[in-house]
Amino acid sequence: MKFGTTLKNCRHLLECAKELGVQIIGVKFHVSSACKESQVYVHALSDARCVFDMAGEFGFTMNILDIGGGFTGTEFQLEEVNHVISPLLDVYFPEGSGIKIISEPGSYYVSSAFTLAVNIIAKKVVENDKFSSGVGKTGSDEPAFMYYMNDGVYGSFASKLSEDLNTIPEVHKKYKEDEPLFTSSLWGPSCDELDQIVESCLLPELNVGDWLIFDNMGADSFHEPSAFNDFQRPAIYYMMSYSDWYEMQDSGITSDTMMKSFFFVPSCIQLSQEDSFSTEA
Repeated sequence: MKFGTTLKNCRHLLECAKELGVQIIGVKFHVSSACKESQVYVHALSDARCVFDMAGEFGFTMNILDIGGGFTGTEFQLEEVNHVISPLLDVYFPEGSGIKIISEPGSYYVSSAFTLAVNIIAKKVVENDKFSSGVGKTGSDEPAFMYYMNDGVYGSFASKLSEDLNTIPEVHKKYKEDEPLFTSSLWGPSCDELDQIVESCLLPELNVGDWLIFDNMGADSFHEPSAFNDFQRPAIYYMMSYSDWYEMQDSGITSDTMMKSFFFVPSCIQLSQEDSFSTEA
């Protein structure tokens, strides 16, 4: 637990607040963005209602419920969470109860803004049974691979140190649909045992120089780079769909104007998968 407390300890904390004359005005909970089970919100809202009731016993009039953040950049996840919590909010915190409900959807707004491309810089063949059992294990007769990438927890994957990765890597190169998949793990470049990005997944066999793509990496990825091994922040390239590019041109924004706006970083306008152009900083 990063911060906060459990439901079991809330009564004691409310007692202490009452004795100290501290006014308690609400409850906040936070469901990690790595959590894939929307039903977790059911338990969180139920616990929050219990705390509101406890607070009333001590004479506190709480009026704020903060359901936190952790929403990813996908519409599906947001709709799924909304489908779960909306009926519960109507039951536990109905309109007219005087309780203000807020959230912190920062990750939702920024996650999809960035896609991270990482390069395979080394690979190691290991026995398949060296991997823990579970998703990604294909059988001990087949080899397994450890891939080392040019970015890790001391760079764009820093949030991996505190929570699970919320995106699945995609292979950039084309491969056949019937191409065999192997149990694989992905590591950063530091040789630190903490620098494991993906514990186990299924990938076609990759080679040094191949690229992997991680979508929805806009949240908690572009912080100050670590001084560890003098790792540098990845270069940023601006990309745009073919239709959006022409829509901006039709509105009077020329390519020269756009390039002047992006002079401070390398920029790239993606016209299509086959046709693109870029400009140097």
